[in-house]
Amino acid sequence: MESIRKVAQVALGLALTYAGIGHLTTSREEFQAQVPTLLKDYADFVVVASGVVEIVLGLCLIGLWGYRVQVGWVVAVFFVAIFPGNISQYLNGVDAFGLDSDTSRLVRLFFQPLLVVWALWSTGAWRARTAKPVAGPDDLEQDTIYG
Repeated sequence: MESIRKVAQVALGLALTYAGIGHLTTSREEFQAQVPTLLKDYADFVVVASGVVEIVLGLCLIGLWGYRVQVGWVVAVFFVAIFPGNISQYLNGVDAFGLDSDTSRLVRLFFQPLLVVWALWSTGAWRARTAKPVAGPDDLEQDTIYG
């Protein structure tokens, strides 16, 4: 099961990196369509900034195995943070990425929670939240100086 989680984590990292590159290059205008109307004046900045964040998070998922739980939580929070863009696209009826009907845009909304679950499951973040900490040799309770 652990190897499946690792493959899922790398796959998510690759997907985020690919999407982030798209933010900066070929899909920049499509992504601007998802920027909430409140931020329309800053749409290009929002798209570029979120693209850079996606690339960084994707690379972290691929390469920072020692911090996979922390990265998992950050990626999950990121997916929650960008969700208003998907809601805005639905509410305003904006066509982008082949989402050219209210039904397709509504269905898209249900995939965002799956991305959150994917990030938490593949990195072990959700499982780690309930794990009891194990005392290590460097803990004060175990230190002979302090008894």
